[in-house]
Amino acid sequence: MESIDLIREFLKNRLGAEPEKVVSGALLAELGVDSLMMLELMFEFEDRFGIKLPRDLKTPRTVGEIATLMNGLIARSKS
Repeated sequence: MESIDLIREFLKNRLGAEPEKVVSGALLAELGVDSLMMLELMFEFEDRFGIKLPRDLKTPRTVGEIATLMNGLIARSKS
């Protein structure tokens, strides 16, 4: 599963967000993601991909930012 797919699935299941609205430039706050939901998404990411996120991460503001972050961590873990 790609990171963008995980984000779309998570937001659809938790918020009922339509997958076609979960695009790179979409602001997470406008999709209904608050700080608690962001933590839940990060935990879901860790569980699904078996990766530990650094605790000092800058909070992503857009779907694209979080997807880029996830993709980078996935790539690094495979190296």
